[in-house]
Amino acid sequence: MTISQNLPRAALPLVLFLVAFASFQYASVARSSTSVAGHTIQGSLTPLQFEIEKQARRMSSAETEERRDAVTRLGSMHHPAASRAALPALHDSVAIVRATAASAILSLPPGESAGYLIPLLTDKDEFVRREVAFALGRTHYQSAVQPLVERLNSDKKDSVRGAAAVALGELKDASVTLSLAEILSPGYGTASRSSKKPKKERDLFLLRATAHSLGQIGSSAGLPALVAALQDEKMPDDVRRESAFALGLIGDAAAIPALRSVEAARDPYLAEAAHQAIRKIERQSKPVNGD
Repeated sequence: MTISQNLPRAALPLVLFLVAFASFQYASVARSSTSVAGHTIQGSLTPLQFEIEKQARRMSSAETEERRDAVTRLGSMHHPAASRAALPALHDSVAIVRATAASAILSLPPGESAGYLIPLLTDKDEFVRREVAFALGRTHYQSAVQPLVERLNSDKKDSVRGAAAVALGELKDASVTLSLAEILSPGYGTASRSSKKPKKERDLFLLRATAHSLGQIGSSAGLPALVAALQDEKMPDDVRRESAFALGLIGDAAAIPALRSVEAARDPYLAEAAHQAIRKIERQSKPVNGD
């Protein structure tokens, strides 16, 4: 005998409706279950968590571009959980993915992200080392200073050395001033070369980055190198302009005579940079309230 035989005929449609409704609800819950890393979560993921897990799964793709895109998306979330999900990409077999991961993990605490990045300063790929150096500057973590100085002094690629110079400027550690200033010296890096080899032209980006970083650091110990670069007519105009800008940032009045000497330079942009630097220094040294 079935249940329907024990019920009044009028109640049967209601019972059937309740059974169907319960079945629908069960199916909905089942469909909302999401399998993540082998675990089933019953509709518990927030939209952000769901997106992180989605991109994390894409990182296992055989396609390089899909893995790179997934890492980029994780970085663009600017969330610690997303950065943590991107960590495996630091050891990807393809350089472009490792390089992309360098900036994608920066939402982790500075010390933690720097700890993951510093070993990659010796990566076999130039592009990876360069992007890691840039990323370390953005951590503002002081333990990155010495490893970056090592790259500045020893890396064979000027692009990496330039990135290290940029990062050191962002870290603003005055102890590296002389290391940076040495790069602006006309004879820097030529002593170990054989006289039979043609002299290598110094990298413009490295020189500009060095001058700019000396300004960011703001130590007067950088003045002699910047003044020398400013007054050296053989130095590229871009570097001379950057040196004038840096002298203005440092704000030491001792630089004013050198800046005045190029106010009539043939390069109008250099002349203007020197003029603005002088004004900046004079404003900084002007007594406040007549004191």
